[in-house]
Amino acid sequence: MSTAPTAELKQKDQNGKIDLTKNSSLCHKCTCCRDIDTSTGFKVKDNFQRFSQKNDIYNRVDWDKSIRSEKTLNFFRNYNTAFARFRDVDGFRHKDYAIRNAAWHITDYTCELKEETEDRREGFLDTYTLHRPGSKNKLRIESSKEISQEIKKIARFLGADLVGVCKFDKRWIYNYKYSRTSHMEKPIDLPTDLENVIVIAVGMDYETIKTTPSALSDAATGQGYTKDLSVILSLAQYIRNLGYQAVASLNDTALSIPLAIQAGLGEYGRLGLLITKEFGPRVRIGKVFTDLPLAHDKPIKFGVEKFCSTCRQCTNACPTKAITDGKPSDVIHNKSNLIGVQKWSVDAEKCFNFWVNTNAACAICIRVCPYNKDYSKFIYRIGRWLAGTFLRKLMLKFDILLGYGKRKLPNNWWNKNKN
Repeated sequence: MSTAPTAELKQKDQNGKIDLTKNSSLCHKCTCCRDIDTSTGFKVKDNFQRFSQKNDIYNRVDWDKSIRSEKTLNFFRNYNTAFARFRDVDGFRHKDYAIRNAAWHITDYTCELKEETEDRREGFLDTYTLHRPGSKNKLRIESSKEISQEIKKIARFLGADLVGVCKFDKRWIYNYKYSRTSHMEKPIDLPTDLENVIVIAVGMDYETIKTTPSALSDAATGQGYTKDLSVILSLAQYIRNLGYQAVASLNDTALSIPLAIQAGLGEYGRLGLLITKEFGPRVRIGKVFTDLPLAHDKPIKFGVEKFCSTCRQCTNACPTKAITDGKPSDVIHNKSNLIGVQKWSVDAEKCFNFWVNTNAACAICIRVCPYNKDYSKFIYRIGRWLAGTFLRKLMLKFDILLGYGKRKLPNNWWNKNKN
């Protein structure tokens, strides 16, 4: 693997901008990091290392012989319906893969647009470059608080369900990207003077998630990413039209969950995902890096950590036992885990192995999570409140007794409200 930083990035460091190439000069002991870590509950250790994108479980299929196989490669080929393997099983039939792949189509298509010509898989390995030139003149900003409120209004208008702003934190930026064309690491090409991050989230479809594991439920994930893509591309273009820099990012370039937590979108859960007040863990996250002067949001707390310390629904339901039933720890399962952060960590190898064997992405942990509710209903908002109190065990007991989180038959989804 190539790990040498480019001369261009070294020069940027000499010009006094944020250096994204160094892993040893992390500032997690400085005042700004201590303050945000206290607010979020992050426990960053002295041995912390920024994550290399090559170690993402999905990229390891490309280079890691312990993961790569014809079976794992076929899993990804299934997202092209011409190569999909249908089964005569509810949730895995032709029409299930047809809707799954249709929901993923826009995100996958834009991801592949520049792969052959520019070695860019935008949205998953690289930030988006699908923008028009913006204004050459900067809009004068009188108040960072006021422009932040306007940005949130615009983001919601464009389709975001949740939106928050945090300070750029280079700890969560990958130290290197990965190229599936060259099978080598690449330097991060994110401009180094973008001081703020706008984090958005959209809720995934509640009813299809109930059918997981199935190809049908994976359509909810594709639909979520497609909505994210529309929001962040449009929002970034709006900021560019104001005369400022803006870079749209989906699953590429940075770890989305810690940034979302710092931006006040939710808390971290035992299942290794962001848990929001509005949708529980049933969200997909997008980001826009920008130099637009913005006011930062504060992290929120509504009882998730204490509830997850009591609850084991995701642990018990996980078919491969990839989710820990213990306390947060800095012990890592394999190279796909982040080093030097004390937290609940999922064993990505066990998790992904179930995906491959099932031939569809799994979201059982999301389905069974007691926070996974339709909060437009008052009764569920009461349950969420109880989860944040000393009555959390009672809430969990009722959740189990009432059968929430049980799998629904995909066929029922297809037949519901046909007329």
